[in-house]
Amino acid sequence: MRLLPLVLALCLTAPVAFAAGKTTRIADADVAVAEQLRDRALKDDTAWDFTEGLTTEVGPRLAGGPNDLKGREWVIAKFKALGFDKVWSEPVTYPAWVRRSEHAEIVAPFPQPLSVLALGHSPGTPAGGITAEIVAFPSFDALKAADPASLRGKIAYVGARMVARQDGKDYGIGSTVRVAGPSLASQKGAVAFLLRSAGTDHERLPHTGITHFEDGVTPIPAAALSVPDAEQLERALARGKPVTVKLALDCGMDGEYTGANVIAELRGSKKPDEYFVMGGHLDSWDPGTGAIDDAAGIGITVGAAKLIAELPQRPARSIRVVAFANEESGLYGGKAYAAAHAKDIAKAVLGSESDAGADRIYKMTASVKPEARDAIARIAAVLKPLGIDYDANQPGQGGSDLSAVHAVGMAGLSLHQDATRYFAWHHTANDTLDKIDPEQLRQNVAAYVAVAYLAAQADGDFGSKPGAFAKDKDE
Repeated sequence: MRLLPLVLALCLTAPVAFAAGKTTRIADADVAVAEQLRDRALKDDTAWDFTEGLTTEVGPRLAGGPNDLKGREWVIAKFKALGFDKVWSEPVTYPAWVRRSEHAEIVAPFPQPLSVLALGHSPGTPAGGITAEIVAFPSFDALKAADPASLRGKIAYVGARMVARQDGKDYGIGSTVRVAGPSLASQKGAVAFLLRSAGTDHERLPHTGITHFEDGVTPIPAAALSVPDAEQLERALARGKPVTVKLALDCGMDGEYTGANVIAELRGSKKPDEYFVMGGHLDSWDPGTGAIDDAAGIGITVGAAKLIAELPQRPARSIRVVAFANEESGLYGGKAYAAAHAKDIAKAVLGSESDAGADRIYKMTASVKPEARDAIARIAAVLKPLGIDYDANQPGQGGSDLSAVHAVGMAGLSLHQDATRYFAWHHTANDTLDKIDPEQLRQNVAAYVAVAYLAAQADGDFGSKPGAFAKDKDE
C-alpha cells in the first residue's frame, strides 16, 4: 500500500458542478438480492483460498522482480478457473528497482549491529559502505528547518513516531519522512538517510517502502531502522557523544520493466459495456509474502465477484476486477489504467479498491453526483448490519490505485478497513497469511459483494464522466 504524505489527510469534498439530472434509484428487489449475497459471503471462503494460494504458490511479488511475471500468470490462470467471462492484460512500464542486501551498524561509541531495510528506489552505497556521524531530528519539520552546514557529510536520521489508530492517519507522519526525507536530506548535504520505520510495532523488523528524489536532487542511500533499533540509536545519541554509523546497501535501479494490469470481467446482462470496478494491487514488497498488502485485496474482490457469478441472472452492468501492477513504487498500474480508459470513464459507473489489509470494514464514504446520494444511502443500509457506518461528509475516491481513475472522472466509493493492526505489519517480513482473520476477511467480501451488485443494478448512474471529480483531494 503506497500512501503519499497527503494520503489519509481526508478533507471535505469540494463542491462539484453537476447539471441537474436523473435521480439514481435502487429497487427493493435488488436490495433483497444484495442482502442475500451479503449473508452468503459471511460463509464463503473464496477470498481466503485465493489469498492463501497466491501467497503460498508465488510469495513476495516485488514489482519488476523475479516473481512479477509468475504472479501475473498465476492470477490469470486463477481468474479463468473461477469462471470470469473475459480475462485480459494491459501493459504497464515502470523503472525496475533491485534489492540484494543491506547492513548497518553503530561503529562508535557503542559498536553493535542495527536491523535495517533499504527503501525502494534508493541507490546503493559505494563499495565498502558509508561511515559517518549521525545527525538526528525528531520530525520532518525539524529536518526541514536544519542548517545545511550541520548535515554536510553526515547521515541524517529522523525519528518521527506513529501511533496505532483505526483510521491509520499517523501513516501520514511516517510516510512523509520516508518519501520526502531522503531528498530533503540530500539537498542539505547529507550523504545518507535513516528513519525510524513507518510502523506502529515494536518488533525488530524494519518497514521498507518507496522514497522519492526530486528532479535535480542527487539520490543518496536511504534505509529504515526497525523501531527497537531506532530507539537503541536514540539512546546512544542521548549519551551526548558523537555516534558513528556504517551503512552498506547493495541495491539500485535496473532499467525499465514492462508488467501488466490483469483484468477479469463478468459481463452484464443489459448494459455490458458499463461496469463496476474493484480490485487490489498484485505487487508487494519483498520481505514478506504480501498477504495483507495486497493479496487479500484482490482475494476480497474476487470472492465478491464469484458470488455474483453464481446468481441465476447477471446484474445489468458488468463487474470488473483489476489486479493492478506496481502500486508500491508509484501507482503505476492505476495511472496506466486511468490513462487507457480516460476517454470512456463514464462507463466505469463506480469503483472501490481494497488496499488496507483484511480487518473489518468500519466506514463507507463516497464521491458521487448529488442525484445518486439516495442510492448510496440505500447501499449503506445494506452494509449497516455488518457494522459499517456511512459518513456522507467525507469523499471516497475508491482506494489507492483507483484514486488515479477517480481523478479522471470515475465516481468513487471507499470501504475503510480498520487499520489499528495494519501498520504493525505493513511493508515488513511480518506481512504473511497468519495475520489475516478469516472471519474479518469474509466481512470484507460481504461488503464488496453488496456494493458491487447494487452499483451494477442501479437505475441511473453515479456521476462518472471526464473531469467530474477533479476537485476531490487524494484519499
